[in-house]
Amino acid sequence: MIKNSLNKTRGRRGPAGFSLVEVLLGMFIIAVAVIGLAQLFLLSVANNSRSSEITNAVFLAQQQVDLLRTLTRDELLSYPDTSLGFTDDEVLDLNADGTPDFRRLTTVLMLDPEFEVRVLVFPASKVITVREDLLGDPEGHKARADVNTIIAR
Repeated sequence: MIKNSLNKTRGRRGPAGFSLVEVLLGMFIIAVAVIGLAQLFLLSVANNSRSSEITNAVFLAQQQVDLLRTLTRDELLSYPDTSLGFTDDEVLDLNADGTPDFRRLTTVLMLDPEFEVRVLVFPASKVITVREDLLGDPEGHKARADVNTIIAR
């Protein structure tokens, strides 16, 4: 009986395991998958940041439109009037850290008896850009919000 069990173990190839080539190939496949996931993660972080910026910009544009809707006809005719605290070109610092976050441009055109209002919100990188350039090509300057409305008085 002892003789038979010795013969059975001798017939096998040796202990089962992975060769060096198999280990290296497995590590390569895992590395490719992890790199792909890392790129996907970075892309999702960038998209989340951009969507947050767009959401804030649309809110700021709508806030300006709501403010203009509260004005009387005479106040709209004199817009922008810095003595009232309004301006058509504002640099906005939302978190009061001393760094600009957005630039908001507001134009009001009188179309008797209505007023056409356009509010553009740009990222902070456009703070030093000439206003006429921004108004002329908002898409080229990456406007984050462009809100148009009519105010009837």
